[in-house]
Amino acid sequence: MQALVIALAASASALVAPARRAAPLKTPTKAAAVADAPTAVPDRVSKENPLRVVIAGAGVGGLTLANALDDCEHVDVTLVEKTSAFKRFGGPIQLASNAMQLFREMDDDIYDQIEHKFTWTGNLTNGIKDGIRDEWYAKFDLASPAAARSMPYTGVIERPDLQEILLGGLTDGVVANGVGVAGYEKTAAGGVNVAMEDGRVIEADVLVGADGIWSNVRAAMRDEPARGEGSGVSYSGYTVFAGELNYASPDNGEVGYKVYIGPNQYFVITDIGNGRYQYYAFLARAPGSAETEAKPDGTVPFLKKTFEGWSPDVHRILDATKEDEIEQRDLYDRPPSSIKPWSDGPVGLLGDAVHAMMPNLGQGGCQAIEDAFVLDQELRGLRKRSYAGEALKTYRNRRLVRSASVQGLSRFASDIIIRGFDTPAKIVTDDGPVRFENFNYAGIVTRLLQPILPVFFTVQFNFLYEGWRNEAALDLKAGVAIFGIGLLILAVGAGAVGDLAILLPFAGESLIGAEAFAGLSETISSILPSVDSLL
Repeated sequence: MQALVIALAASASALVAPARRAAPLKTPTKAAAVADAPTAVPDRVSKENPLRVVIAGAGVGGLTLANALDDCEHVDVTLVEKTSAFKRFGGPIQLASNAMQLFREMDDDIYDQIEHKFTWTGNLTNGIKDGIRDEWYAKFDLASPAAARSMPYTGVIERPDLQEILLGGLTDGVVANGVGVAGYEKTAAGGVNVAMEDGRVIEADVLVGADGIWSNVRAAMRDEPARGEGSGVSYSGYTVFAGELNYASPDNGEVGYKVYIGPNQYFVITDIGNGRYQYYAFLARAPGSAETEAKPDGTVPFLKKTFEGWSPDVHRILDATKEDEIEQRDLYDRPPSSIKPWSDGPVGLLGDAVHAMMPNLGQGGCQAIEDAFVLDQELRGLRKRSYAGEALKTYRNRRLVRSASVQGLSRFASDIIIRGFDTPAKIVTDDGPVRFENFNYAGIVTRLLQPILPVFFTVQFNFLYEGWRNEAALDLKAGVAIFGIGLLILAVGAGAVGDLAILLPFAGESLIGAEAFAGLSETISSILPSVDSLL
């Protein structure tokens, strides 16, 4: 459970190539009409007349897709990025086994470069600890599901290193810096005019919105604001304090990451390699608490007081933290939608633009990489431009249930840990008289969940590692197992979590998310006719 998400050196003067047709924008989300007739291109895709793909956004998903398509001789890819130059910015990103396997599948050279910069954590001890007593509560077996499938272990890499590797894999001229995509307009010929923020328009056959949680492409597609009310982006209910520093951890080389749990908050410590660590303090707060909650002595003293009485390890890493090594941010996510579109003709969405998720599973970037893998397969297989819309629909159908399930599981992890977990109840029988510690309802529930969680996590990791190819829209075996065990966890924790007791009849929605539940129903409905024909 750790966090997500990206930002090397390209010239600050590199700008988007002049659009073939220029016209001022009338609105921030729609392209103005192109004055002249569009460039005539044959419907059939070929090396001489390649598929013109524009990718908006140079995050991990956009860069991965650009690399995948760049070696395809019948695809001409352009990656446009709003920042005028890439800078070394951002902390580490987790690449779980499913993401590492995809890089190995897509490009051996890129995989080898990532591995060279990688810090392996999946082969170490990982899990949940009692935040007060500093005892292991449940351990995650990330290694066995990966080893059983001959997949690489999970680990972390610095975002700037990953970005540098992915940028280095691209042909000169693919990346265009200095202006972002404002919106688009479909053409009568079946293509798309990509509207840039400086008023220029680029003709393309396909536009992929990989422009993040506040996506302009999504806003134009759904005719909604990119931010704020009506955007579909929702505040998760949690704020996080993230720190990154040099730290002499007493369990260095033995533990990859540990999640300290306690009432209404939790604390994650992750080894990111070379003697450096990252931590996340998750607190249930109203949005904007960074401005409204007083911290007169600074952030570090505030956190030490907030986690007073917790594990010495929590306080050791806080004591080692300088004020400029920690930042606070509110967490937002958005479920993938089976109701609202993922695509609009030749325009599609990728990554956070369509399924931004909580960082608890470390799958935000991984799911964007899976998107890129599937999109690459669908786009490079196109032989006619007029089939682009169908290819994007197929991409959506392959990705909807899996991405929605991961998004729901990520939110479920936050809700159950912060709202359902407490310090586990314990009977202490040391030298003194017998003591009953934290024998309240939440403490007893937390103790009852202890033997269930390792089973749930095993099923969860098997689900993540088994379906990385996204060949099937629905993994019934893993889906039923996750749903069943998750339902049991919800049933046990319902009283402690409160409103989940009311929501229990709709536990599927609580567990995997409303959109995944809707997508599941839609997928089953699409399967039934073919099953019926066999009877």
